[in-house]
Amino acid sequence: MNSPDTYLTIEKTSFAEYKDRGSKFLAFAFPMDTVEVFKQELALLKKVHPKAVHHCFAYRLGWDGNQFRVSDDGEPSGTAGKPILGQIDSKQLTNLGVVVVRYFGGTLLGVPGLIQAYKSASAMALQLVPAVQKSIEVVYELQFDYTQMNEVMTLVKQLGCTLFSQEMQLFCIFRIGVPKARMDSFLSLFKEKHFVEMKKLPG
Repeated sequence: MNSPDTYLTIEKTSFAEYKDRGSKFLAFAFPMDTVEVFKQELALLKKVHPKAVHHCFAYRLGWDGNQFRVSDDGEPSGTAGKPILGQIDSKQLTNLGVVVVRYFGGTLLGVPGLIQAYKSASAMALQLVPAVQKSIEVVYELQFDYTQMNEVMTLVKQLGCTLFSQEMQLFCIFRIGVPKARMDSFLSLFKEKHFVEMKKLPG
C-alpha cells in the first residue's frame, strides 16, 4: 500500500487484446504526467487504428489522483470509460492512461457484454506491467555560485532529489524535486547554506 509520501504508477507501456463474438478490444496502458502527453498518445492510436469504431479511454493524474477523465467515445453511456477507470482505481494507480480501441465484429454485445469487455481488456493490460512506487516530490529552484557546485550536487544526491534542469553560468540554477519524506532534512541542510537561494515552485 502506498504511504502519504508515495504514489503508485507504471513506467512502461503495455498492450493486451480481448475478443468477444468477433469484436476485438485492444487495450493500451501508458505512463504520463500531463494531459498533453495523454492527448498525443490518443492521437497516435487514432492514426494507427483509423478503422476502429471506438477509441474509449480513462486516465488519472496527480499524486492525489484528483484529475481524471473518462470517454465512452460513442459506446452506450457508462459502458467503456467507467469500467476502464475502475481497473486503474482497483490497482490504486495514478499518472497513467488506458485507451481501448474497438474493432466491431458484427454482433452487438449489449451493455453487460460491453462493460465486461472494456473491464477485461483494461485489467489484462494493467496486469502485464508492474506497478512502481514513486516518491511525491516538491519542486524547488536553487540558485548558487558556481564555486559551490560540488557541495550542492553532493547534498542533492544524498537527499535522493531528482534534478529536472540545470543552468550553469557564473550563477547556477537547479530545478529539483525533493522527496516529500525528506523535506525536513532538505530544509535544515540547505538553510545552513547561506550561499544557496531557495524558492519553492508550483508543481
